[in-house]
Amino acid sequence: MSGWLLAAAVVLLATAAAALVRVARGPDAADRMMGAQLVGTTGVAVVILLAAHEGNWAMLDVALVLSLLAAFASVAFVKAASRDGQGDPEEDP
Repeated sequence: MSGWLLAAAVVLLATAAAALVRVARGPDAADRMMGAQLVGTTGVAVVILLAAHEGNWAMLDVALVLSLLAAFASVAFVKAASRDGQGDPEEDP
């Protein structure tokens, strides 16, 4: 079973590498943000698979923090990319 977990982690890391290429060469800011979100989601999946493989369930806390950071990054991107800031507290009226 642990061989399958490691194989799945390797496939997910290959997906993350492809997403990093999109982040580096994305033609638009939204494409780059989607690539960054894919890297975050893949990172969470890899950490969960490694936690299951190692039997170290404290690594799930790392996965939880990583998922929260990815969610906050997407909210920050949407607020920064919108035309009027949509309630951005740093924007001048």
